[in-house]
Amino acid sequence: MGIDFEMGWVKRDLKSVDAERSSRVLSVTGNIIESQGFVAGMGAMCVIDDPSGGHPEVLAEVVSFDKETIKLIPYHETAGLSRRSRVRFFSESVGLSVSDDLLGRVINPLGEIIDSQQVKRDSRNATHFSGSKIPPLEKASINQPLDVGVRVINALLTMAKGQRIGLVAGSGVGKSTLMAMITKHTDADVVIVGLIGERGREAREFIEDTLGPEGLRKAIIVLATSDTTAVMRRRGAEVCHILAEYFRDKGQNVLLLCDSLTRVAHAQREIGLAVGEPPTSKGYPPSVFTELPKLMERGGMGRPGSGSISSIYTVLAEYDEGMDPIVEIARATLDGQIMLSRQLADAGHYPAIDLNGSISRLAAKVVSDEVLDAATRYRRYWSLYEQNKDIINIGAYKSGADESLDVAVRMRSSMVKFARQSVDLAASMDESAEGLLALMGES
Repeated sequence: MGIDFEMGWVKRDLKSVDAERSSRVLSVTGNIIESQGFVAGMGAMCVIDDPSGGHPEVLAEVVSFDKETIKLIPYHETAGLSRRSRVRFFSESVGLSVSDDLLGRVINPLGEIIDSQQVKRDSRNATHFSGSKIPPLEKASINQPLDVGVRVINALLTMAKGQRIGLVAGSGVGKSTLMAMITKHTDADVVIVGLIGERGREAREFIEDTLGPEGLRKAIIVLATSDTTAVMRRRGAEVCHILAEYFRDKGQNVLLLCDSLTRVAHAQREIGLAVGEPPTSKGYPPSVFTELPKLMERGGMGRPGSGSISSIYTVLAEYDEGMDPIVEIARATLDGQIMLSRQLADAGHYPAIDLNGSISRLAAKVVSDEVLDAATRYRRYWSLYEQNKDIINIGAYKSGADESLDVAVRMRSSMVKFARQSVDLAASMDESAEGLLALMGES
């Protein structure tokens, strides 16, 4: 039986496999399969099968080659592979079968629908799409705000359509909840959510409970759990961007949520080390620091008259902030960052956004001077209170010593109330700005 990913990135069976470009498996070491005897470029897809039926067909990607040997990493398990297994060239392209029918569905990185919905996709409406990268000087200018439905972001860390921002957080501080809030409440036309390297249980809880049918309505979920192969996880991130580019080119404003960039880096690290790259900072090979910026640069505005891709990449803070190379490369490449605070999360303050460590570099381009001034004053008072919190809590602070600190202390409860928001409550851009102006008018 031939491979036929009817709903996926390729639609053909083994009759279309190039019989002349084939060989045998020479060796399998870990996740690396070696073969020789035919030419295939980097990223090419091959099918590995056993003529005697010893194992199912396996799809594999070319990740390295030298004068004689081709190295591949499989998308599926390698159990049953042997020296009898054939390796046959399948496809040079890495595309996706895309249509509006994917909205509201969960797919894997090969484009196969994996949710439990009974409605089948009409593949006749699908278009084969391999992505559409736009040179930076051909992109339209950024000049419109993006409403994400979260008050503290809309008012104090305003995102723009076409902006790329990092969401930096440790575990258990409300990252998934904030992602679900944004997915449900944003005014973006389409939301692409990539769950890369997630545990299966957490992925299901996010899709069914945290996100729910309302959040899934205009979203596409790309799921590559932690037990999938490294190329499958890396492919998941690629598919997220292919989908986003497809809808952007149709003139729609897309919000891309990739959770997480760190696990994409882990997948590339596995691939890089497996093919012999030297480990560098924190064990990451050089290809990680090449591939991640390429991925992040695919967001942004489309050409004039088309849509936009606004991107939020979650980054897991695995080390101290200044020691984590993935945090540093995200900070250097993206247009700002939203830091989540464990201290705020432990205090029951959600969303647990640390304003002192967060910044939106494009906010000044898309909000009025009045709102920008109010946001600056809010952040100043918030920071001032945080710096003096210990002496305030022990009662050592005396009113009148610092006029600005007096204002920060007096307004603290109102500012905290403004920064908190229920998961199911949406706060529009206008509502957030009006609330901020009214609050800071009291200062």
